[in-house]
Amino acid sequence: MKNTIRVAIVYHSGFGHTTSQAHAVKRGIEKVAGASTVFLTSTEARSHWDELQQSDAIIFGAPTYMGSASAEFKAFMDATSKPFFEGAWKDKIAAGFTNSASRAGDKLETLIQFAILAAQHGMHWVNLGLPPGNNSSKGSEEDLNRLGFFLGAGAQSNADQGPEVSPPQSDLLTAEHLGERVAKVTMQFARGLI
Repeated sequence: MKNTIRVAIVYHSGFGHTTSQAHAVKRGIEKVAGASTVFLTSTEARSHWDELQQSDAIIFGAPTYMGSASAEFKAFMDATSKPFFEGAWKDKIAAGFTNSASRAGDKLETLIQFAILAAQHGMHWVNLGLPPGNNSSKGSEEDLNRLGFFLGAGAQSNADQGPEVSPPQSDLLTAEHLGERVAKVTMQFARGLI
């Protein structure tokens, strides 16, 4: 039975907002005993395939630009053809997070891209596992999953504010929740392997 796991976070951030989200995911992973992290930008990841191969899970993250993952992250996605042909990520756990200036901002499209990438690699996708927040008169902007995404963690960063202010704390806590959830699922999965 396996008692330790490695969760990789591979992300791109254009202005630092998605980096803040990635660090929140990392904090969530580190809440789980026996979980360690590999923290790579999508550019770094293209020269660290061995780090990803040795990981039990990979969490993908990128800003949503013009209704899609950023071009820098898509370059990483395209470069995964080598591990794809080797079946290197088959049966690893996967999840994703994204950020944009608009509340919706077509973030779902980016999360779907990540989920399809994971499916092509034969990975197991983990959803956010939270109900939508801030969807009633009793809700608030401080609710987890205030933007109402199910497939992964979404965040909204005001276009005129830097990463020291935005995304808001509730979105960062939602990302932290995703990291912790993925680490727990990965630990369950790893312990069940024989």
